[in-house]
Amino acid sequence: MTPQPDADLSGEPLAGESIAVVGAGFGGLSAASYLAGAGADVTLFERNEHPGGYAGRIERDGFRIDTGPSWYLMPEVFDRFFEHFGRSTDDYYDLVELDPLYEVIWKDGDRASMPADREGQKALFESYEPGAGDVLDDYLADAAEAYDLGMDRFVYPSRSRLRDMVDTDVLRSGRALPKLRGMDDYVGDYFDSEKLRQIAEYKLVFLGGSPYNTPAIYTLMSHVDMNLGVYHPIGGIASVVDAMADLAREVGVTIRTSEPVTAIEPSVPAATPTFTVETERDGADAATAETRFDRVVANAPPPHVERDLLPAGTVDRESYWESRTYAPSAYLSYIGVEGDVDLDHHTLVFPTDWRPHFDDIFDEPAWPDDPAYYVHVPSKTDPEAAPDGHEAVFLLVPLAAGLDDDPETRERFRELVFDDLAEHAGVDFRDRIVFEETACVSDFRQRFNAPRGTALALSHTLEQTGPLRPAHRAPGVDGLYYVGAYTNPGIGMPMCLLSGEHVSEAVVKDATGSGVLPSVVPTSTLR
Repeated sequence: MTPQPDADLSGEPLAGESIAVVGAGFGGLSAASYLAGAGADVTLFERNEHPGGYAGRIERDGFRIDTGPSWYLMPEVFDRFFEHFGRSTDDYYDLVELDPLYEVIWKDGDRASMPADREGQKALFESYEPGAGDVLDDYLADAAEAYDLGMDRFVYPSRSRLRDMVDTDVLRSGRALPKLRGMDDYVGDYFDSEKLRQIAEYKLVFLGGSPYNTPAIYTLMSHVDMNLGVYHPIGGIASVVDAMADLAREVGVTIRTSEPVTAIEPSVPAATPTFTVETERDGADAATAETRFDRVVANAPPPHVERDLLPAGTVDRESYWESRTYAPSAYLSYIGVEGDVDLDHHTLVFPTDWRPHFDDIFDEPAWPDDPAYYVHVPSKTDPEAAPDGHEAVFLLVPLAAGLDDDPETRERFRELVFDDLAEHAGVDFRDRIVFEETACVSDFRQRFNAPRGTALALSHTLEQTGPLRPAHRAPGVDGLYYVGAYTNPGIGMPMCLLSGEHVSEAVVKDATGSGVLPSVVPTSTLR
C-alpha cells in the first residue's frame, strides 16, 4: 500500500494563507497544487514563457522536442499525484509503454536491445555471461527490495533525520547497511561482465551521479526500468507539464509566466513572518511589481535564492554550497532531421570502459575524448514529435559542471560527438538537419541560475542522500521553504513531485501548529 502524506493536506487547513511559489518546474507545480488544495491563495511565478523549468520544449516547423527530461519512469508516483486531486493521468495525457526499453550501442561494435519482459531480459544477460540470466532474477529481487526500502525510508515520508532512514528494525534485518556500499562494487557481486554492469548502472546518470560515488541503495533504479517499465507520454514530457499546469489552475493556483522573481524580502521585525516578493514582467507590459505573501516556497536553486534573492547577509552558507558535489552539466543538441534516423526511441552509446568519462566529470573536470552519451528519437513512437518524413532528435552528453564552454569549444565537441555517432552507430544526419539548437554549461547558469551550470542539482552521493540533502525549511528564515531536485528525495520528475508534497506537509504543520517537523538540514550545513 502506498504510504499516505505525513500531514493532512485535505480540507482547507491553509485557508487565509497567501503563498508565493517561485519557479514552475515539477517541484513548484506540485507544491503549488498541494498548497492550493489545502486552501491557500497561491501565486506561482515562472521566468519563462511556459511552466516546466528544465522540462521545456522546442516547437518549430512541426517539430516538438523536450529540452530536458525525456524518460517517463515510476508512473505510480504520477498516478498518486493526480489521484490526490480526484483526477487521473488518463484525463490529461496518453502513455505508450516502450518495448524494447532502450538499445545500448558499445563502441566495440556490439549492440543490445533491452526487452520489456523478464524472460527476454534474462536471455540477453545470459548471452553475455553464463548463469547471468538466473542471477538477474536475484539482482532484480534485490533491486525491488532496495526500491521498497528507499521509497519507505527516503521518498514517501518526509524523513527529517538520518536515523529515520535506517531505524533499528531495518538495521537488525541486515537490509540497510549493504546498500550504503558503492554502487559499482555492489553490482560487481552479481555480474562480472563489464557490459552487464553498465546496463545495471547507467541510470545513475539520471540521478546526477556515477557508479563510483553513489550508494548501492540506488540499485532501485534497475527495478524502476526493468520491472516497472519505461513509458512515453504522447506529446512528450511537455504534455505532462501542461497537465500539471492545467490541474494547478483547476485547484485555484494563479500562474504568472514571463515574470521572474528578482528579490524575496522577509519582514523585519519578523514576529509574524511575511515576505515582499519583487518581480519583473517583460514585453509590452514590462513593469516591476511588489506583492506581499505570508510564505514563500522556492523551486529555484537554494544557492541562488540565498546569494541573489534574499537581502545580503540573511543566510550565509557559502562554504556549505562550495563543498557540495554537484551533478553533471551536459552538452545538449535538439535537432530536426529530414528522413529517417536509424535509432530506437532511447539509445545509449558507451565506451567499453566508461570510467575515464566519469573521471572527467567528477574527479578531473575536462571535456571527454571518448564520451558516453544518450540519443532520444521521440518521433519513433510519438507522431506529435515531428512532421511526416522527418525525425526529432535529442542528444545528451554528460559533462563536468563548471567547464568553460565557449563557442569554439562547443563546435569542436559537436563535431567529435557527431563523428562518434557516425562511426559507432552508423548514423550521420549532418547533411539532413532542418534546424538545430544547443545548450551547455553556460546556458544552465544563465537560464536557471544553476550553480556551476549543473543540469540537474546535487549528486546523490552518500553524504547527499535522503535527509542529508538540503532542508525543505530554509535555515534562518521562518516562512521560506525549498522544493525540487536539491531537496529530499532528490533528482528526477517523480522525486520532484514528491518533494512538492513534502514541503506542503511542512507548511501545513507550521501554519496550523499541528506539530513542527525538525529541520531536515544536518546541523553541519549551517556552519
